[in-house]
Amino acid sequence: MNPGYPAAGPAIPDQWLSMMARLEPDGGPSGADWGRDVPRLVVECLEQWGLRVTGPAMTGWTAVVFPVERDGQQAALKVGWPHTESAAEHTALQLWGGHGAVRLLAADPARGALLLERLDSTRNLMAEDAFTACEIIGDLLRRLNVPAPPTIPPLDEWLEGHLSQLDHPAVPRRFAVRTRALAKDLLTDPTRRVLHTDLHYENVLAGDREPWLAIDPKPFAGHPGSEFQPLLRNRVEELGTGSAFRWSVRRRLEIAAEAAGVDAEEARLWTLLFTGIEILWTRDEPEVASVHVALFKALED
Repeated sequence: MNPGYPAAGPAIPDQWLSMMARLEPDGGPSGADWGRDVPRLVVECLEQWGLRVTGPAMTGWTAVVFPVERDGQQAALKVGWPHTESAAEHTALQLWGGHGAVRLLAADPARGALLLERLDSTRNLMAEDAFTACEIIGDLLRRLNVPAPPTIPPLDEWLEGHLSQLDHPAVPRRFAVRTRALAKDLLTDPTRRVLHTDLHYENVLAGDREPWLAIDPKPFAGHPGSEFQPLLRNRVEELGTGSAFRWSVRRRLEIAAEAAGVDAEEARLWTLLFTGIEILWTRDEPEVASVHVALFKALED
C-alpha cells in the first residue's frame, strides 16, 4: 500500500456518493452500484500507477478527482462513473495530446480512471470577463475540433433518443416542432469533428505550459457549430434582461464562433437546436427550463 492514505483508501465525500446513488444506468452500472465500488477503484489505481494522494478529494457531477504525486511529479487522478457521455473521454484526450486540453498521462478505461496533468483547480474562466472568456473558449474549440476517428461516437445517433421525447408536455409545442425541424436539417450534415460538447467557463483551467486548457470533455463526433450552448446556459445572470438579454446572448455566440472559425449562422442554428433539447432535459427544474425558453426566443430571428 502506498503511503498517504489509510487502508480503506482516501476519503470520498458522502454527500457526493449520495447524489451519485440517484443516477440510473446509462450504458453501464447505476450510480449506486458504481458508488459502492469507487473506494476500491481509487485504491487500485493508486497502487497500479504508484501514486500518493496529496490533498482532499474534489468532485464534479460524475467523477472524483484526487491531487496525487508520483516520483516527485504532480498529477491528478480522476475516477468517473461510466456512462454514454464519458465513454470516449480518454480517446479524445489521447487524440488531442495536450494541445488545448489537459494532458493525459495514463488511462484505465475498464476502471473509468484517468491520470492527468495537474492544473490549477482554483483558476477557471468564471472570473474573466464573459466576452473575453467566450473568445478564449472559441480559440480552444478551434484547436480541439480535429477530424474525428471512428472510435468517437456520432452525435446524431446519441441525439435521436432525446429528440423522440420532445412531445413531453413540459416542452412548448412550437419549440418542439422547431427543434425537430432543425434536427432534420442539421443532423444530415456529414461533418465529423471531435466535439468537447461541454466546454463552459468552469471546464477551462489555468495551466503552466498554456494559459488555459480544457478539461472534462464529453466527446462526440459532429459539426463544430454544436459546441456553443454551454456558453449561454452558464453565467446567465450577466446576460441582462429584455433587449440587453438578446444582445448579450448573440454577442457571446458571435465572439465564440468567430474565434472557433465557425460560421455565425450555423452556430446560431445548432445552438437553437440544443437549446430546444435543453428545455426537455431541464423539465424537472422549472426555473432552469424557463432560462432555456428565454434563450430559445433570443436565438430565433
